[in-house]
Amino acid sequence: MTDWLLKASGRLSYHWPDYLSGRWMLLVGLLSAAILLSLGSGRYALEIQDIVQFFMAHIGWQTMDSNRYELLETLLMEIRLPRLLTAALVGAALAVSGSTYQAVFINPLVSPGLLGVLAGSSFGAALMMVLAPAWWMVQLGAIAGGLLAVVVALGIGRMFGNASTIMLVLGGIFTGALFAGLLALVKYAADPYEQLPAIIYWLMGSLGLANMDDLALYAPLMLAAIIGLTLQGRVLDILTLGDDSATALGLSVSRVRLMLILLATLASALTVSLVGMIGWVGLLAPHIARLLVGPLNRQLIPASALVGAIFMLFADVLARSLMAAELPIGVVTELIGLPVFLLVLRNVRKGWNT
Repeated sequence: MTDWLLKASGRLSYHWPDYLSGRWMLLVGLLSAAILLSLGSGRYALEIQDIVQFFMAHIGWQTMDSNRYELLETLLMEIRLPRLLTAALVGAALAVSGSTYQAVFINPLVSPGLLGVLAGSSFGAALMMVLAPAWWMVQLGAIAGGLLAVVVALGIGRMFGNASTIMLVLGGIFTGALFAGLLALVKYAADPYEQLPAIIYWLMGSLGLANMDDLALYAPLMLAAIIGLTLQGRVLDILTLGDDSATALGLSVSRVRLMLILLATLASALTVSLVGMIGWVGLLAPHIARLLVGPLNRQLIPASALVGAIFMLFADVLARSLMAAELPIGVVTELIGLPVFLLVLRNVRKGWNT
């Protein structure tokens, strides 16, 4: 029934993405290059053949000197691989969240911070750093703060209307300002010698604490949210037609919008709990993906996930390589995100003028 309604709109193409096409192969190739570059970059640089030889030895297909093997095992498996997987997962989650928000609100300038998710997560984590500095409490506070921010934004939207996109945006603006103010209060109340520097550094984003234990805990939830949003590509395509058209096609707009927002919120809040505040990925990656595969969300969502992962991996390499001391990953994404976004807008404008 749903497929019939979708085809009845006459405005949507229903061919599944051709994952063997040149553009998809380009994304896969860039992701592979980013993975190899991430594994090989750092103060102890590795060549591609070193990485290949280690993994061949790791699965028992060739032998390697035991001392050399132990060194590479510590470097690759215990330090760089968890960092690589965390960066890719965070980039994919933020990009998919951004794509979802842009489709739900029918606005290409929307990012995961629209409903105050990032501000709420930052407040929750900072509050836990002051009250209960155990790391798992900080992570839990980030998730709870992000979800609370969205609940407040949705509540405001329903107080002054039927939770339309305009009212939700206004609720998000209010919520973002509210939690930004609360975060400032937490910073003011924090110990200026121990707690405040930790809060500020964490808010700038860092992959330095990435580990397999956190990934084992959070990766299933983040992957479930990413896959769930990817499977809703057709529904997102209908939402982009507008509330009236979506309702006419038999879609329960309010219920579906709430479900999509909650999934996107969960994905973005989990990224904050893992690595802190990361800007631009959720806004920039969907635009790049849209240039490559077009606007249909069934293709855009998975393409955005790949672009977000690639962007984060290259940003992490720069964070480790630009200076002697590692730069916060959030600072790097901000610095490289703006010029890349300007280039994307230039290409988009060329398309408008042709």
